[in-house]
Amino acid sequence: MSDAQLDFAALTPVNHLWPAFVERLGTDKAQRAVRQALDLQGMRGHDGTLPVLFVETGGLALASTDLVREQTGLNAHGDRMVLLLSTLDQVIQLLQQA
Repeated sequence: MSDAQLDFAALTPVNHLWPAFVERLGTDKAQRAVRQALDLQGMRGHDGTLPVLFVETGGLALASTDLVREQTGLNAHGDRMVLLLSTLDQVIQLLQQA
């Protein structure tokens, strides 16, 4: 795994990314992608990381919860949190899986 840095400060928090993702992929595939992100957090992450799901590609990464909070103001500390990220639209949405 590489330790590349994303500039979260350049991204705009929105509330429409999840519905658009579900509309594009369907409910089952979108939920499966979120479960895979949470699995990555469980296997490779720790209390200070947050899974990031890239909506255009389905790619996954882990990001520092402190970095996300510092650069976006979003409090990503908590259980079953996933950050959706659209590099094309430069937007993010924080989800908490129930």
